[in-house]
This record gives sequence, structure tokens and C-alpha cells, in this order.
Amino acid sequence: MNERELYYGDNLDILRKYFRDETIDLCYIDPPFNSKRNYNQIYNNIGKENLAQAQAFIDTWTWDNMAIEGLDDILTNSRGILTKQTLELMQGLSKVLGKGSLLAYLISMTLRIAEIWRVLKPTGSFYLHCDPTCSHYLKLILDAIFCGHGGDFITEIIWTYSWGVRTDKRWNRKHDVILCYTKSDQYTFNAYQVLEPRTLSEASKNRLRYKGALIEKQSKTGSKEFAMPTDVWYIPTINGMAKERLGYPTQKPETLLEKIIKASSNEDDIILDTYCGCGTTVNVAERLKRRWKGIDITYQSISVVLKRLEESFGKELLPEIQLNGVPQDIEAATALAHKQDDRVRKEFEKWAVLTYTNNRAVINEKKGGDKGIDGIAFVQETAEEYKQVILSVKSGHLQPSMVRDLRGTIEREQAAVGILLTLEQPSRGMTQEAKEAGFYQNPLMAGQNFDRVQIVTVEDMLEGKRLTLPMTHDVLKKAKSQTRGGQELLF
Repeated sequence: MNERELYYGDNLDILRKYFRDETIDLCYIDPPFNSKRNYNQIYNNIGKENLAQAQAFIDTWTWDNMAIEGLDDILTNSRGILTKQTLELMQGLSKVLGKGSLLAYLISMTLRIAEIWRVLKPTGSFYLHCDPTCSHYLKLILDAIFCGHGGDFITEIIWTYSWGVRTDKRWNRKHDVILCYTKSDQYTFNAYQVLEPRTLSEASKNRLRYKGALIEKQSKTGSKEFAMPTDVWYIPTINGMAKERLGYPTQKPETLLEKIIKASSNEDDIILDTYCGCGTTVNVAERLKRRWKGIDITYQSISVVLKRLEESFGKELLPEIQLNGVPQDIEAATALAHKQDDRVRKEFEKWAVLTYTNNRAVINEKKGGDKGIDGIAFVQETAEEYKQVILSVKSGHLQPSMVRDLRGTIEREQAAVGILLTLEQPSRGMTQEAKEAGFYQNPLMAGQNFDRVQIVTVEDMLEGKRLTLPMTHDVLKKAKSQTRGGQELLF
């Protein structure tokens, strides 16, 4: 198996640029679907309640030039892959919903679903994970694209789980929706790979035996029989102490993806996830001996996926993964630093921090008042003790005061080392200021001095320079629970 690909960037651009027609066996996506806001708020495009929690939705889907261009792209059928039903549906939705965040979201999804339909093989299947907030709109879009092209709606899967936030103000939510469509009636479905266990009474067993053929095909384990799979799945959400838990807010359990992949693909098939997030789909696909392709618009997700694959299958897998869209030269890094796109704020900083630390750092997600801290890593000093490594990223206008500020941050945070990652070459004054900060000595690396303030350029990073201090194991998980002075650490 040699097709393992991660793409960094906007999935619409990547699908159009890199993916050929009819090359994917199975696609599963779990796009942001804004479950933090209720239906009326979305429908009326208010978006004020729980603003902080819904920020990703607000930032990505506002009625702006991107939404206007997307609607024009649909109504003119510029790619020639949309059905008449799709054009008429979007015309109708724009009249009913008005031009706001919900319509912008549906435009974004329509463009991407159409490309997913294009890249699926005739035998391919598509699973779209959503919640009841927008599932009815998305089903209309899927019907228009897939059924309009001669495909079929297969089922609406109900994934039921433990309650989240409980309330006495309304019916408590306990499920998500997964819509399943196929490109034709010649699709893959391995029912006997996903049989469901059930306990049968003697009367039920006798009825099944009477039917003959069915009972012969069902697997048996003691008093349990296995039934054909249904469209209601009880799969618990990930336990807080589970090994697979990464702290990613929308992480789905591997059991859920295992069921989908086993049912709708075979070994060596190609699995696609265009919103790969923390990498559950590609991780399960690798374990089940499928080829895979994942796309995400944030480098932080790409970093999490690489780290997860390394932990699951070993470092030897990493060279087998083809990375696309990740800066490989100074021109690409400069373009990323100067990219004007609100959806990918701080992406240059995230790429620099995570690349230099081999995906061991934690990103400071604060949008303002970050106190010069773009990321934090942790250096091991004893079996039980460690100190912070502060990382600050600058993409231009370098001056010695930046080094002085970093020195002040090191002192304030009682950190071991501060690292300034720069797009441009530092001045002699900056280098001198850094040298004056002295050295850090790590107890685990006796006899070695490390500059307390280090300046590392993007050019250095592209040539392979990486943080060499002894890092704590599994810092992404540990950092979530670390506190200092009663306050959570910045990340």
C-alpha cells in the first residue's frame, strides 16, 4: 500500500487542482455544522448567542465576497458538474433564507459536495456527518447532486450516544445524523463485515431457524446471534481517559469510522476525508489496510494527524506519507505568511511552531493579548519535572526590541528557553541581544549549553533544523491538564 496523502489548504481548491474524476472509493466528511447554536438563530442569521463557541462558524461563513462568488459559481454552473435540480434549489434557498451566514454555509457545502461526487468512482459511497440543525438542508443538496446524476440516497444513519449538556428546557439531544449516498446502484456494501450482535430468546431463535438460509449466514457467539446492520447505531463518545482521545473538540470515535469503512470499502480501496481534523478517518483507514487521502485547512490539524499516525504506527510510516501544500521553500513560506484569508488566521505561526518542534508544541489559540507567545513546548528536566519553552513567530519588521520582549517573557513565565522563529534574517543587533541572555543547562543533557534565547529562521527550518531539547512525551495531551499558579497555561 503506497497511497497515503495529506493536503494542507482549502479542500475546494485542492479537490479541483489535484483530484481526478472517479478515483475515490469512499468519502466520509464531518464538516463543521455549528451545533453550538439553535435552529432559529441559524435560520435568522443572528449569530450572537454563544459567539465564542461558534466563532469558527461565524468566521468561515459570513455573507462576503467568497459567498457571492460561490453562489455565482453555482448558478452559472462554471464547472459543468451541477444538475438542473441543484441550480433551481440554490435559487430557491437564496430567496427563502436571504443572504446571510446559513446560505453562505450551504453554498460552501454545495460546491464541495459536487466535487466529491465528481471524484467518486461509479461504485463509490459518500457519508456526510451532520446534526439535526442543518441535516434537512444538506439532504436537499445531496438529493439534487447525487440523485440528479443518477445516484441514490441509501440511508439516514442515526448515531446515538450519551448526552452532552443536559437541560430541562427542551428535549435533550442524544444523536447525530449521517447521510449516506452512492454514485450508482453498483456500490460496495459488506453487510457481513458489520453484523450487529443481539441476544435472542428461544422463540426468536426458533423463528430464525425456520427461515433457514438467514440463520446459516449469521455468526454465532454463545447465546448471542448477529443480525443484519441497521441504521441506528449506539456507539459511545470517546471517554475522557480513552487512549485515542486527543482533546480535539469534534473528535469522533474510531469505532464509528471503522463501521463505515468496513461496510463501504475493501482492502486497498482509497478513502477520502476532506475535513480530516484530528485524523480519525485516515488512522482507521491505515489500520484497515486502505489507502487514504486527507485534507484540512489548518496546519494544526495536519500536525495532529502526523503525530497520531506516528504514535499509532511508528515513525517509519511518516516518510511514506506524501505532504502537499506544506511550504517547502522560502517563497511558499512567505506566501503563507502574507495570505489574506480570515479562515486561516495565524496559519504561518502555527506552521512554524509545529514544524520546528516536530509537532510537539501547543499552539496559543488566543486571538489577542497573547503576550508574545505563539506556542509552548515542554522540556523534560527530571522524570517528573519540566519547564516551558516559549516560541514566538515574526514574519517581518524585525528589530532588537523583539528579542528584549522575548527575554522578558522568559523571565515572567520562568521558562527554560525562548525561541524566536523569523521569516527574515535577524540583524546583528538582534543576534547580540540574544547572546546576552546567556545559557540554559538541562539536567538530562549534562555538559551541554543551550542559548537561553535562540533565533531560528524559516530558511534554517527548511534546511532541516529542529528543536533538540529533550521533549516531554505526548505533550499535546499533557499540556491540557497542566496549571501554573492556579491559571491554565497558554495554548
